[in-house]
Amino acid sequence: MSKKKLAILTICIAIILDQVIKIYVKTHFVLGEEFVVFEWFRIHFTENNGMAMGFEFGGKAGKLFLTLFRIVAVGAIIYWLAGTIKRKVHNAVVIAISLIFSGAVGNIIDSVFYGIIFDDSNHKVATLFADKPYGELFYGKVVDMFYFPLWQGVLPDWIPFVGGEFFTFFQYIFNPADAFISIGVALLFFFSKQAFPKEEKQLKA
Repeated sequence: MSKKKLAILTICIAIILDQVIKIYVKTHFVLGEEFVVFEWFRIHFTENNGMAMGFEFGGKAGKLFLTLFRIVAVGAIIYWLAGTIKRKVHNAVVIAISLIFSGAVGNIIDSVFYGIIFDDSNHKVATLFADKPYGELFYGKVVDMFYFPLWQGVLPDWIPFVGGEFFTFFQYIFNPADAFISIGVALLFFFSKQAFPKEEKQLKA
């Protein structure tokens, strides 16, 4: 399989998987509902208006800026991916950049379109292609669901600042798109010599 076909296949599978899972959760779970797979792995439906890990900034204007920034970033990633394919680097690098691209696109789809195709998820299951959607174009909420509370308990008193407080590790809730970006970054780290050969040579010089 050519590197171009590998990239296209990776992108298609990742984006479809991301959206199928998000749409299923959105149309089967009430906001805040949780399904326990294992004690350390749960499907917990939540939404966020902003960046990864639920961070937000700037209200409505900040939300629009973030969405537009993601779209510009996706254009840059496409350029990066095309250049990488031409350089005929390791397949793992092509997959890594394709996963990062897919993750960015997956969250852009939520931000741009979910506000006009879904109604609200508060106290009821949302409807796809609803008559009365909850938002506007470019102001959709990103759907998150993967929750891994690997450890929960009260921290020892001797730990500065947070000792004696209840703590959850890992407390963040994320989605497939976030996972694809993280996997892509990890692959780039492991295959950094193949991904950034010019930078490596400059450092040695």
